Amino acid sequence: MTLLATDNRNADQVAYWNGPAGERWRARQQDQDTLLAPVADLLLQRAAPSAGEVVLDIGCGCGFTTIELARRVVPGGRVLGIDLSAPMLERARERKPADLPIELIETDATAYAFEPGAADLLFSRFGVMFFAEPQKSFANMRRGLRRGARLAFACWREPQRNPWLMLPLEEAYRHVPRLPPANPEEPGPFAFADERRVRGILQGAGFGQVSMEPVDLSLDIGVGRGIDAAVEAAMSVGPASRALEGQPPELRAAAAAAIRAALMRYQAGKVVALPGAIWIVTATNP
Repeated sequence: MTLLATDNRNADQVAYWNGPAGERWRARQQDQDTLLAPVADLLLQRAAPSAGEVVLDIGCGCGFTTIELARRVVPGGRVLGIDLSAPMLERARERKPADLPIELIETDATAYAFEPGAADLLFSRFGVMFFAEPQKSFANMRRGLRRGARLAFACWREPQRNPWLMLPLEEAYRHVPRLPPANPEEPGPFAFADERRVRGILQGAGFGQVSMEPVDLSLDIGVGRGIDAAVEAAMSVGPASRALEGQPPELRAAAAAAIRAALMRYQAGKVVALPGAIWIVTATNP
């Protein structure tokens, strides 16, 4: 692991995304890109990257959005993709087309020395909910933006609005111990669910014209491959995977059976689609 810069308060996230979780996301790159493609499409529409622009892609992961952004900013533009996860960035480097203006850096956006005033767009698909001190992180990222630059990111709304993640977790809890209760503002997938909190973070970091658009989704967690793929996905990434990590095989098998039974209520042929809900957040750098 060769992080260029990091903030000590994000050490838990560095460890998590460079451990088994990062490896699972790397292994499931194609499925995750397919699952989240509707989010990427909508977010790219709202962000409106154009030729000649410089873009910062925060939490770029395995590189899907970084590549799509780069295709939209040529000629003349470039994209800097940054992430904490060495396994996911390795996959991004494998996928990066040689003819696109992409730079990938393993670093922490809270501490990285962005080129001052260089970027036109700060972009992230689910990569900004994991900072220990998010206002500090966004203030640092804003230093890399020119005046008038745009911000656009997607984050999850409340857990109860996201059965695609929470239903498998509740079924797993029938057979394995519950995870310790989390503070809703702790780093994690739902840390930005509260609209008032997100507005406060961004305004405190110096952004203006903050807008939050609620979007409801239907997410096929089996990505067209049916119930077996849906169960595998539910147990590989997301909250249920955290609850099941390290559990003995017999409990994992019992949890898998419970998850399968619950997901079958949503099955229609090879599609297993559950509700999801996000915010599309936009703002400007005054």
